Amino acid sequence: MILVLLGPPGSGKGTQAKKLSALRGWPQLSTGDMFRSAISKGTEVGLKAKFFIDQGALVPDEVVIKLIEERIQEADCSRGFILDGFPRNVLQAESLDAMLSRLGRRLDCAVLFEISDQALVERLSGRRTCEKCNSMYHVAHSKPHQDGICDQCQGKLIQRTDDYPEVIEKRLVVYHHQTEPLVGFYRQQNKLASLDARLSPAAVAAALGENLS
Repeated sequence: MILVLLGPPGSGKGTQAKKLSALRGWPQLSTGDMFRSAISKGTEVGLKAKFFIDQGALVPDEVVIKLIEERIQEADCSRGFILDGFPRNVLQAESLDAMLSRLGRRLDCAVLFEISDQALVERLSGRRTCEKCNSMYHVAHSKPHQDGICDQCQGKLIQRTDDYPEVIEKRLVVYHHQTEPLVGFYRQQNKLASLDARLSPAAVAAALGENLS
């Protein structure tokens, strides 16, 4: 099965992709990881991506699509894969469909993680991250035993800059403008499923499994 996970930043897509990958054996493909791997291997597409990254520019869609095309032809993707963080807009989704068609494959499902902006700001602005081991906590829902101290390594808990409410709100503006139109795109293809991303991680995992059964 080939999946795309949709939803605003912080809706839990990455967490659930990791769980689903471990459970079903479908690799979780993030463009960031693929860029790093291709660059370290010195592949042609990796060197193209590096050129734009080194300039501080966005990597063009055609380079990203070529990167994904190379990656999904590796053996571990033969039974399916999960795209996490791509496509980000309708043009990229159309390019993805065309590329998969050339390879004789197709996207099976796009799962939308639904959550309101207000709930998302509350969730993310309450997150605290250990600066040493990156363990995650929340000021309301997952408190450490000792305030401000990581249970795992005794490191200091900090609020990352991308968890500040004003930064989250800016990221949501970009999401609604660029990525949310994908909901209608995949609905038209009858490939859209949705779940309530406000639920606990275990409940979201169960709902995701039901959508894919």
